[in-house]
Amino acid sequence: MPESIVTHRITRETTRLLQNIAEDVFDYEIDPKRLPLYLDSPGNLLIVAVYDQQVIGQISAYVHSHPDQGSDIYIDNLGVAPTFQRRGIARCLVDEVFAWGKAFGCQQAWIVTDIDNSAARALYEERGAAAEPIVMFSYKL
Repeated sequence: MPESIVTHRITRETTRLLQNIAEDVFDYEIDPKRLPLYLDSPGNLLIVAVYDQQVIGQISAYVHSHPDQGSDIYIDNLGVAPTFQRRGIARCLVDEVFAWGKAFGCQQAWIVTDIDNSAARALYEERGAAAEPIVMFSYKL
């Protein structure tokens, strides 16, 4: 990752960094009512990559606890502005989540992506992941 790009963990004290976000970094706009709830929930993590005072990448993850086995990390979302892709930013963000998960004692991290997202699949396979054959069901509540 270029030296001029710095990562920050978002906390209540660093939310000001979210005032200038490049297009296509998040799927939707940050909801100011939901952000404190997310940040205050134990085991939630949001890391951003910043270049020239603009968020150009982000990753969100959380500790997924189980009653019958050790916890794991679920990487919920990963995004890098198109003009900054293929510079190692996503790789760096994923590695930071791995380090965070290890500090929690997690043994595994997992993420879901679309079948045709070749860039994401290449990144995850490069980091040592193996694709799992699964079927996902989604309910509207």
